[in-house]
Amino acid sequence: MPRRLTPGPFTAAAVATLLAVALSLALRAQEAHRPTPVAPGAVLGPLPTTPADRAAGAAHFAAHCAFCHGPRGEGGKGPALAVPTLPRAADDAALVRIITLGLPGTEMPASRLSAPEIAQLAAFVRALGELPLETVSGDPARGAQLYAGRGACATCHTVRGRGGPLGPDLTAIGRRRSAVHLRRALLEPAADVPQSSMPYRADVSLPENFLFVRVTTRDGRDLAGVRLNEDPFTLQFRDTDGRIHSVVKADLAALRKERGYSPMPAYGAVFSPAEIDDLVAYLVSLRGTP
Repeated sequence: MPRRLTPGPFTAAAVATLLAVALSLALRAQEAHRPTPVAPGAVLGPLPTTPADRAAGAAHFAAHCAFCHGPRGEGGKGPALAVPTLPRAADDAALVRIITLGLPGTEMPASRLSAPEIAQLAAFVRALGELPLETVSGDPARGAQLYAGRGACATCHTVRGRGGPLGPDLTAIGRRRSAVHLRRALLEPAADVPQSSMPYRADVSLPENFLFVRVTTRDGRDLAGVRLNEDPFTLQFRDTDGRIHSVVKADLAALRKERGYSPMPAYGAVFSPAEIDDLVAYLVSLRGTP
């Protein structure tokens, strides 16, 4: 009669070894499927200009860039690219470097394209600068009055160091966002607020991290505001009066994360269509210069 082998209990050391081996195999599999990064210097010489390269660049842009920068580079979540000069890419080498490596601390990621594809994409982006500039109806001077007066925008937003800190700084919003995006933000403030449950990331900018939170302390206080920082144990947020709170999650009676919510009012109910035009014109005029 064959003997039945009964496995004995695993020791802590054996379990740790098995886990280490499994983790090592998983990391190797992940590395095997990760594309090899392209060095910025790998794209050398002038950018390609043939019709085939231009068409390929347009396809790369549509697949990887249009979601943020607009189908024709007019801007959206990302800055407009259909402009004669790009502030951060004065020459082709700088443009290739940004496409290749991304921009740390912003929503611009590193590229997964090959060196020839990056060259084609860079050439297409340069061609966008030949398109006519975006025209905006409305009076920026009247928009500035609405911003400071009836709109009460400075309560939450800052322009050139003046205003409230709850919302994003608007000093250079006209360079970063298109008129179409700004109009939608005024009429549908929550349209671009992240809906996901992604954790806070210190390496990205405010829009991707934006989250409105409500907490109830164990002594019954209700607090709410925009998240500034978060880790597994603590949460820091700024309330609507500009005060910063830091709480230990274990000490809270309740924590609610209102994903997809923005405290900004919808200005379609506040301003007429002509006044919205004026306010958009003012925001587009904010380019970061004195």
